[in-house]
Amino acid sequence: MGVTNDEVAELFVQSGALLRGHFVLTSGRHSDQYFEKFDVLRWPDHVATLCAELASRVRAAGIEATVVLGPTTLGIVLAYELGRQLGLPAAYGEKNAEGKRFVRRTDHLTERDRVLIVDDILTTGGSIRECQVLVDAVGATTVGAAVLVDRANGKLDLGVPLLAALAVEVQSWDANDLPAWLAAVPISRPGSTGKK
Repeated sequence: MGVTNDEVAELFVQSGALLRGHFVLTSGRHSDQYFEKFDVLRWPDHVATLCAELASRVRAAGIEATVVLGPTTLGIVLAYELGRQLGLPAAYGEKNAEGKRFVRRTDHLTERDRVLIVDDILTTGGSIRECQVLVDAVGATTVGAAVLVDRANGKLDLGVPLLAALAVEVQSWDANDLPAWLAAVPISRPGSTGKK
């Protein structure tokens, strides 16, 4: 039996992974909410629960993959566990010196593969798109994407089915278009310098 959207959200709350304040996201956009994935994914039971839910949704959607690809860093943990839950091998999309994704072990992703990309938090889809470019460069086929949290609540089109353990609509703003109430709150950078 799967977990509900509210139960997934509660995992983030219980682990202290849902923060409120003023944050600059990886995308460069600003938000008053931040999902500190490191806090929820440090608990193996939470990783197993979240990936079990993603695996259930992948099966229900009829997505037939041959490999699960995750971008570094936490995508590696997710690709491993989701692959384990689906009975598939995992591959890892690292970044080279130019910032392009690649698979170090080239036999782990070949042109014959049907790839399910997994990532932690989806805001603009940048990491997933980088992985799609990698998949295309190898000659493989992206058949779907799965994320722990879809901050766009299904409104982002990646050109493949997108599945999320938690879908929420969280507002974010460009640095030049901040509301006054958010601009008045000091910026916290939990992903890089610790919680403030």
